[in-house]
Parts: sequence; C-alpha cells; structure tokens
Amino acid sequence: MSRIKILTDEVADQIAAGEVVERPASVVKELVENALDAGATSVDIEIEDGGRKLIRVSDNGVGMVRDDAVLALDRHATSKIFAISDLVGVPTYGFRGEALPSIASVSMFELETAAEKTDEPGEGTRLVVKGGKLEAVEPATRSNGTTVTVRRLFFNTPARRKFLRSVRSESRATTQALTVLALARLDVAFKLKHNGRVVVDAPRVSGVAERIANLFGRATAEQLLPVEHDAGPVSIRGFIQRPADAKASGRKAFLFVNGRPFRDPFLIRSAELGYRATLTPGCRPTLFLALAVAGDRVDVNVHPAKMEVRFLDRMLVERTVEDAVREALRPLASAPAIGAEEHHGAGPEPIPISMDRMAKAGDDRSETAEPEGVIPLFPSIESDRPQPHDSPLIQVFNTYILFEAPDGIAIVDQHAAHERVIYERAMAALSGEGSAAQQLLLPLTIDMEPNELDAIEEHKDLLTSVGFDVEGFGGMSVIIHAVPNPHPRFDARRCFEEMVADLTSGRLSGLNKMERFAATYACKAAIKAGQKLDRAEMRDLLNRLFSCELPPHDVHGRPTIVRLPKHELERRFGRI
Repeated sequence: MSRIKILTDEVADQIAAGEVVERPASVVKELVENALDAGATSVDIEIEDGGRKLIRVSDNGVGMVRDDAVLALDRHATSKIFAISDLVGVPTYGFRGEALPSIASVSMFELETAAEKTDEPGEGTRLVVKGGKLEAVEPATRSNGTTVTVRRLFFNTPARRKFLRSVRSESRATTQALTVLALARLDVAFKLKHNGRVVVDAPRVSGVAERIANLFGRATAEQLLPVEHDAGPVSIRGFIQRPADAKASGRKAFLFVNGRPFRDPFLIRSAELGYRATLTPGCRPTLFLALAVAGDRVDVNVHPAKMEVRFLDRMLVERTVEDAVREALRPLASAPAIGAEEHHGAGPEPIPISMDRMAKAGDDRSETAEPEGVIPLFPSIESDRPQPHDSPLIQVFNTYILFEAPDGIAIVDQHAAHERVIYERAMAALSGEGSAAQQLLLPLTIDMEPNELDAIEEHKDLLTSVGFDVEGFGGMSVIIHAVPNPHPRFDARRCFEEMVADLTSGRLSGLNKMERFAATYACKAAIKAGQKLDRAEMRDLLNRLFSCELPPHDVHGRPTIVRLPKHELERRFGRI
C-alpha cells in the first residue's frame, strides 16, 4: 500500500491557513494589505470580541468583477505576479495568493466587491463561503471597492481557537498590526472600531511626524529627532527618540524597507549601537526607520507572513543604520528643550517624504565651507555642521554655562559637557592613539590594599592608555610618575584612587569594558559642578565640546545641553 499521498484541498488550505492566519490580527493585516494593493485611499475595519466573533474590512479600492472574485478564492490566485522575475523587488504587500482562501477555510466568510469599471455601474458580487466551501455567488449593489466579512474565526478548528488569547490581547494585537500599516502608508485613511468604539482614527497626512503624533500622541512626537542618511545603495529616513527621553519600558520600534514593514532584531540592535555612550543603562529608545534599498538587493519572499526580509549586503545595511542614528544625535536639536513637556506643539518637523517612498538616492544639499581659521563653537539648529558664533558666555551657580543659540538660549552643564569631552578622548586613547600625560616633578606614592594592587596589575594597560604611568614601589605601595592633564584643577590622586576602587569592585568588567572604563574615567576626571570658570575656560570647554562627535549627550544618558527655545520665552511672557 502506498504511503505517499497527495493532500486534499481542504487539508492543504488549512495548512496554509496555519502559516498565514495565526490570530485575528493576522486576518486584519492580510485583508488591509489587499486593500492597499487594490489602490484604496480609505480602509475601515470593524472587529467584535477581539476578532473572534467578527472581522470586517471595507475599502474603496478598484474592486473585482465576478469571475475574478470567484477565482481569488483559489490557492495561488493572484493579480500581482506572473513570472519568477516578478519576485525581484515585488512592490506589492501580498503576492502569494493564499490569504483569501486560507482565511475562508477557517471561518464563515463573505466577500462583497464591485469593480471600478463595469458595464453596469453599481453592479457587484457577493460570495458566501463556509469553512472553505463556496456556498453562494450572488449579485450585489454597491460602489466600487471590496468588503470582506469574517465571522467565527477558527469555528471548524477548535484546537486552534482555544489558543487565542484574551479579548484585550487580541484587540491590542490588531491595533498594532494596523498601526504598522498606517505608518507605512500616509496617503491612506484608516479607522478601526472594536465593539463599536473607535480605537484608531488616522486620516491621510502629508508627513511621518503627523502620523506619529496621530497614532501615539504629541508628547511622543516631540521627543523625536529626524533621521536622513544615505550610504551608497542604502537610504534611511525616519525618526528616533532623544536619549534623555528614552525609558526602560514602553519603547516603540518600527522598521520598513521599500515601504514594507518588517521585523529584524539585529537592525534594532544596530540602531541601539548608534546610541552608545548616550543612554542610561537599561533604557531603550523609540525608533521609526524606513530603509530604501534597490529591489534586487533585498528579498521579501522569505516568510509566509512577509514580516522578514533578507539583504544582499547585511553588513552594509547594519552599519548604515548605526551611522544614521549616530548622525541624527549630533545636532544641538537633539538636546531636550525646556517647556516641551508642559505643552504640546506641532512635534518634530515632518520629513516631506512618505515612508513608503524613500528610494531617493544621493543628497543634493549643498554644504557651506567654514571660514578658514575660525574655531567652530556653536552648531546650527538646522544643520549638524558647526557654525562660528561669538555669543557672550555666562556661568550661573558655578555649574551651568549659558549662551545665545540660533533659536533661543542654550544651557550647558559644565561637568556633563567635560565628561563628554574626556570620554571621547579616552576612547581614542584606548583605541591606540595614546593620551597626553604630564610628568610629575614629585611622583605620587600611594598605599594600596592587596586586591587593589591586583586590579592595577590586571588593568595597567587601560590606566596607561589614559595617561597614568604606574609601577610597584615595594610592599603595598605604587608610585605614579605621570598623570593625565584634562584640566588645571585635576586632582590626580583622587581620580586614581576612585578609578582603582571601581576596578577592584568589578563594576567595569564584562562586555563593553573599554567604554565603561572610559566613562568612569571621564566622570572622575571632569571638572565638577560648583567650580567657578573664567571666560577663557568656558569658551575653551565649549570649543572642545562642540568638536566632539555627540556634543549634546553625556555618557550616562543625561543631556550636556538643555535648550530654552525663543518661542517658549515668548510664550511665557505673553508675546505669542
């Protein structure tokens, strides 16, 4: 007796449904994607009981004639690809031709549709399917577009139905699925109702920032920085959260490639690497990043639900994402603004390109050369290139330095600013460039404990790299012949002792040991709050700060600079 058999259509459909239809949110995602591929500019979704009882998706797309509507219920029936070559850079969301028959095989399914151009306007088609079996094909009167109604999802597969989660959980998953698509398609209006209550109401918008504010609120939008970066065949646009606003929970991370949402934890990790030495440990920033890659350099035909992609040059993409984030954190605008948390304005400036239309290679922005011999001091708000500025400097409370910036007043924390300066110099030194050291006329002799001596011996290369020339002096003592010279008030003995204490405690061990060491050294060596600085010292500190890679951020996740925008001053004084 033969052991190999061909699956029946019913079994094959339910296997396909298992790949495509995981839960109500999967149904909504597939049906909304079909609506978008049909050219819809408005999509309305209704669900009841988390989608268990009812899912209805209505659109104003091109619709289908009767023969096409019937054919669409067959497996692998599609209007989106016709040859193998069409799979390269496929521009549509759905193309496998399995969504409708898979959904219909596990539900009470109805489809009403009318084509945009028919011989008799208003004439449409209604199909009724029960558990994958077509039971009725009827005429219907409706305007162009399609409405799909799904009732009693998984009614004929109780084993799968029992794995559905709570109503709240399923509703939340549906909202998330629609949110992702709404971020990708700014030119379409979306509305989602659950048990008659509007959950999502996203009208058509012209910019990503408007859609973010609509979906997540103005407060979230105001915490974001625009990202615009090009690297050869890869272009990245979007928004990232200011480091000072990142939290340990509640982060949002959305990725798109050529207008298609996808998941990739490694790219999220690359984006987080761009934040290195700017975040409080444990905090995770919110990200909205859209990649544009040539169609032949990305494969979207990897996962049945089309949520994973494969890049031809993954290393280039990961590096570009990291660089894009790093670049967005450099301008003064990435520092937090006073007053932003008290009233909600328009949010970040919208990037005037939809996230599904990012494939714009190159950058035609011109750059103005710096005047020769001028030391850049204050970077422009509109550009990440420093611009010369000779604003007067004021120190208040012997801790903060104030100056006039292009759009208001900038307030610099002198300790945090100096930490950033010393950290970046220390990282350069630890990477092999070496650090300037000051030879002592009278070497320092310091008594140590046995475990401290062990820590010094184990980390002697790190201490030497930042400028400490240390050797044993017999017994329980060490002698220091040279020390770093980060500023005139530097207390070398205290800094060394505190560094050794941290090394001994093991707080600097583990991954990113070099970065932790540099951050700790920067904290110990920087000038302190409460130290009075003269004008020359203030200007020198700011010169050094704005020559850093990331001036607005210290190494612990706090800002070095806080902005008081001019419009906030005018609001406070009643001028606007």
